[in-house]
Amino acid sequence: MTVLEAVRATRDRVLVLPTWALLVGVFVVSRLVTAAIVQTAAVCCQNPAGVADLHPGYEDMVGLWDGAWYRRIVESGYPIPLPVDGDTGEVTFSAWAFYPLFPYAVRALTASGLSFDAAAQLLNLPLALLAVLLAWRLFSARADVLTRPSDSTLYQRMAVLAAGVWCFYPATAVLQIAYSEAVATCLLAGFLLALIHRRYWLAVLLVVLLGFARAVAPPLGVVVLVHLVVRMREERRLGLPLLHGDRVVAPALLLATGISAVAWPVLVGLVSGDPRAFFTIQAKWGQEPGKGPFVAWLTWAWDQMGIVGVLVLLALVVAYIALATGRHGRWLAVELRTWALAYPLFLLAVTRPITSMWRFLLLDFPLAAILVSIVVRGAEAGGVEPTWPRRLGVAVVGLVGGMAAWTVVLLTYTPWFDGPP
Repeated sequence: MTVLEAVRATRDRVLVLPTWALLVGVFVVSRLVTAAIVQTAAVCCQNPAGVADLHPGYEDMVGLWDGAWYRRIVESGYPIPLPVDGDTGEVTFSAWAFYPLFPYAVRALTASGLSFDAAAQLLNLPLALLAVLLAWRLFSARADVLTRPSDSTLYQRMAVLAAGVWCFYPATAVLQIAYSEAVATCLLAGFLLALIHRRYWLAVLLVVLLGFARAVAPPLGVVVLVHLVVRMREERRLGLPLLHGDRVVAPALLLATGISAVAWPVLVGLVSGDPRAFFTIQAKWGQEPGKGPFVAWLTWAWDQMGIVGVLVLLALVVAYIALATGRHGRWLAVELRTWALAYPLFLLAVTRPITSMWRFLLLDFPLAAILVSIVVRGAEAGGVEPTWPRRLGVAVVGLVGGMAAWTVVLLTYTPWFDGPP
């Protein structure tokens, strides 16, 4: 048997596996690739002063950056009174800027005797795998209801590819170190899937939990509104009672989403005695959305290249919107398309240009679906491109290169020099 025949035989055996098993395999491969990249970056590029180890390795990278703050929360809780600057007396950086669901889940695991690093990885890896499987179901949600079998089959296959591609997003190293992304992506994917299938009480529970894991409730509120409007329009068209059987839970879902948006800031204010404490602490990290939506990004673009920078930024936004709303995004459920628009625009409105944006975009699942659509169907989203496997391989290699660049440039830490991932 030649090498080519062996490869084809292996491919044929893999393709008969259940979809969930195939995705588990892709996830495991992606985590091994990421672990190898992190280990290589630790050995070759990590400054020993940044990890207090003359010979840095993988474990030294697990608790860096946000992980150091989460470790403080696990070991000491949130500080009361609020830490203040010794020179100015003003409220300064503190653990209160970090949402509590992830560190308290880690704390529960450390009660069994696990170290912080081990507990964080033990929590994150299964949740990240669950997020991949939920993303697959999200991508295939609309394919389940299409009337044309040929379209349904194509979109089901694209859904599997998109979930696999998401595993190789450049910043996915955060799914296996002491960061909260695995918790957030799992809850987010579960919420969107529950919403699509109209399991509203489950969605209520998940969105409230999200309020203690990540600040994503405002764009989720947009998703909920669009979902309910689309549902009521469809029911009106069919002559059915509006929100039949869900007239109580639908408003409850909207209310829960609103509560999710303010729960942690309000709790920080109550516990600290300062109603604005959360926002004051966030401002110390440079997050000041009160100055106006999109101002930070437009100012940054102007400072970089003047009017050319602003035009480039606007062109990128318009191009992304065109992709998400056009042929490459249209195969997704309306809830997912709405999230694809609302979430990145929310980030542009309330955050400043920081290196963490690469990590924030991990929650934008539709990016993987759009990329797969371009690879499989070509720029015009017509028929299936015969060379799509080769094109997909090139895309994955590019993503792995992005994983290496993200890890080396952003995850490694040199004291008083680097910006956080």
